[in-house]
Amino acid sequence: MKILALEPYYGGSHKAFIDGWSNLSKHSWTLLELAPYKWKWRMRHSAITFANQLSQYVTKGKKWDLIFCSDMLNLAEFLGLAPKTIKNLPAIVYFHENQLTYPVQLESERDYQFAMTNITTALAAKSVWFNSAFHRDSFLNALTVFLAKMPDHQPTDAVKKIKNKSLIYPPGVNDISKRQSRKPGPMRILWAARWEHDKNPEDFFEALKIIKIKGTNFRLSVIGEQFRETPDIFAWAKSYFTEHIDRWGYQPTRDEYEQALTETDIFVSTANHEFFGISVVEAVLAGAYPVLPKRLAYPEILKLEQDSTEKFFYDGSVTALADKLTQLAKHVEKNCLWNDNSDHLTELMQQYKWNNLAAVLDQAIEKIKNSS
Repeated sequence: MKILALEPYYGGSHKAFIDGWSNLSKHSWTLLELAPYKWKWRMRHSAITFANQLSQYVTKGKKWDLIFCSDMLNLAEFLGLAPKTIKNLPAIVYFHENQLTYPVQLESERDYQFAMTNITTALAAKSVWFNSAFHRDSFLNALTVFLAKMPDHQPTDAVKKIKNKSLIYPPGVNDISKRQSRKPGPMRILWAARWEHDKNPEDFFEALKIIKIKGTNFRLSVIGEQFRETPDIFAWAKSYFTEHIDRWGYQPTRDEYEQALTETDIFVSTANHEFFGISVVEAVLAGAYPVLPKRLAYPEILKLEQDSTEKFFYDGSVTALADKLTQLAKHVEKNCLWNDNSDHLTELMQQYKWNNLAAVLDQAIEKIKNSS
């Protein structure tokens, strides 16, 4: 099957997804992509840009069987502008994120036109894929509230239409070698996330402050993508925990990132916003013990309702996190962090490896194409 892939924001998780799948897919892929720059402008213009580019391909006789795009594309607009041989193809849209529930510091800052783009894209698609059921449900719930605000002509049936064609397919991860042995020393804690308020670094550092005052010995790595402005808490934390720090800041290469994962004992998340959690999966595959708030997509990723993974969660409060870390520090000292074999949790994460997931996604698009 010949797939036309359109990615207006070819970077980060968007790039990792399309590269990871297409590299192992049995199908033939044509990828049109735009650099990961100025995402708002990418959402505004990519439909026009891709439609113009494809006119040249069609003139040369190029044909495809299916369109695959991310949520950054205005799919309805693209199909209206695309050459005739393309506009009737079945289209799948993959929602990495959405502009209705993506966090903003002030709700007044949210541009609802981008939310409308997500809605019309989902309506125009043959199938709508989300990276987690949590993401799908939060989007559809927010959509219900959003549409109710319209003064008239509320397209309330849009929620049901989108829900009926929604499917859940998680993103994949590349192979990571699991740590075979641990270097001696105190508990090593890793926090790996974007340095923004929605990842809730304040709670993380507050919990660390508590265990530091109690005299708990630990080493600390804080990594992740940074932007021009970062929360002030990071500057304070770098000074306050300076004697504990092993790694601090963005890891410039994949090898260094994976090294940070394999060095750690405890991977901590304090996120208030997460549609999936790729770093959690990667950390577990590398041998880290996850400590996660019982919210967002985390219970879904670790199959909380199906497997005995309760011990990897805390109630989301600072006190509970501090207590959990204090307890785990003692286990590390006694060399019994994993009271049972860690292989079960690692095996649970195997489903997210691209060498297992790519074939699943291939079968999914074949089914959609055959039903068109």
